[in-house]
Amino acid sequence: MDYRFESPASVTTRLRGVDYLSDEAIAGVVFLADRLGKPILVEGPAGTGKTQLGKSVAEILGARLIRLQCYEGLDESKALYEWNYKKQLLRIQAERNNESTWEDIETDIFSDEFLLTRPLLEAITSDEPVVLLIDEVDRVEVETEALLLEILSDYQVSIPELGTIEAKQIPMVFLTSNNTRELSEALKRRCLFLHIDYPDMEREKEIVLTKVPEITDNLADQVTRIVRSIRQLELKKSPSVSETIDWARTLLLLGVDTITEAEAIETLNILLKYQSDITRATKEFSADTNQRRPGVPRTS
Repeated sequence: MDYRFESPASVTTRLRGVDYLSDEAIAGVVFLADRLGKPILVEGPAGTGKTQLGKSVAEILGARLIRLQCYEGLDESKALYEWNYKKQLLRIQAERNNESTWEDIETDIFSDEFLLTRPLLEAITSDEPVVLLIDEVDRVEVETEALLLEILSDYQVSIPELGTIEAKQIPMVFLTSNNTRELSEALKRRCLFLHIDYPDMEREKEIVLTKVPEITDNLADQVTRIVRSIRQLELKKSPSVSETIDWARTLLLLGVDTITEAEAIETLNILLKYQSDITRATKEFSADTNQRRPGVPRTS
């Protein structure tokens, strides 16, 4: 069997080549998923790079990315397959004047020609290499998870009218979850588990320098230190890594070299998305200014 990665170190190196800075845990799980032929369940706060990991792996493999965006109410017809009923009806009407039996018509209309593939079926029937990204799987109902179990266990789909369709190739599969609800044990058993949390300050600084190459080392250091301090406050939603990057780009556009208290407060809406969080952070920025470097909130 041909494997995609030679070692965890090669995963790290290749991901870095597409500006995704992985740590040892991420590289190790991706390597094992390839060797074991297992999906990866990636959990963690929103905006920490879970979805981007799947996209970056597809990029380094030169594979086609097939994405299933999960949402409440997602069903089989949107995730797996459905029949093209209009086309089937037209074929039945066309055969009315012929001598075809119903058995002949039924065999005809329940064939690949009338099958509409959705992301899950499309991923396993593809002839080319595929990375399947099942995004925000925690948004679907527990019953809908059952659709995934056969695919994630055996990489096959059972269609009553056609039988069992087996995968032409085993895709790499990433399932992401923001952990808004507990996933079933059956789903978890089929996956390798990976938790991606907010990075430590040095790694986040490296991410900022990579994603915003025009930024100075000094400004990147200020950005990551302030974001780290803000995350220690009691907030409804802490700033994500993607929001850190957006803030760094914003400060560059404003021509900021050194972040002052006023500049930090004026741009808090880039980092924080709830007014209560902005109010809380503003108070922290404004407090004890004589005892702190401007622009750095105290951490209580």
